[in-house]
Amino acid sequence: MPILIIFVAHWYLSLFSQTFFLHRYAAHGMFTMSKGWEKYFFIFTWLSQGSSYLSARAYGIMHRLHHAYADTEKDPHSPSHDKNIMAMMYRTFRIYTDIFYDRYPVENKYKKEVPDWPPFDFFASHVVTRVLFGAAFFVYYWYFATEWWMFLLLPIHWLMGPVHGVIINWYAHKFGYKNHEMTNTATNLMPWDLLMMGEGLHNNHHKHASNPKFSAKKYEFDPTYPIIWILDKLGIIRLADKS
Repeated sequence: MPILIIFVAHWYLSLFSQTFFLHRYAAHGMFTMSKGWEKYFFIFTWLSQGSSYLSARAYGIMHRLHHAYADTEKDPHSPSHDKNIMAMMYRTFRIYTDIFYDRYPVENKYKKEVPDWPPFDFFASHVVTRVLFGAAFFVYYWYFATEWWMFLLLPIHWLMGPVHGVIINWYAHKFGYKNHEMTNTATNLMPWDLLMMGEGLHNNHHKHASNPKFSAKKYEFDPTYPIIWILDKLGIIRLADKS
């Protein structure tokens, strides 16, 4: 039971950080927040993603490139141009790293207003920080695992952020259904999207990239949007379409 609890908690907390802070806020600016809350969610993202922490700045820029060049050779991650899922993960990693260290050619329009906290990104992305987080997960499993196969979950903990990304960037461009016909291959993954907190409603998102609610049909559900709605009502964030 302790292993199941830590795995489910890490899965959804990390996923929330990615869809709420990195994706809907950093990449698309679907809502605003104060600099204090922004720093809070930087730290929350680090704590929830652990050894697989993703920089809001690098992620935001990379995702904007994905929308601008979806399924073309300039797309940072597209199953249309990679032979298998591992090849796509590796190419995404290289491009993300190059963006992080300002080695990747990016037009200024894709860099505008992305949240940036360089000292914290340096700390959270440092190899020592990542190794310590990975070691903490190993120690937890060492004390609480009751079967050998449970240790097979450790690599997912260590790579949680990229794992979530590749599920959408690969499977939501190869399988599923479409509500909207577009020039890219984005699809929706309902009902499996309940495991991805709305990220799997990828076809809807590509059609309406600035809409903070990813669901469109009555049978679709975006679990993250009610949280966004509550945070807006509490004044923690402000939805962009509000006057």
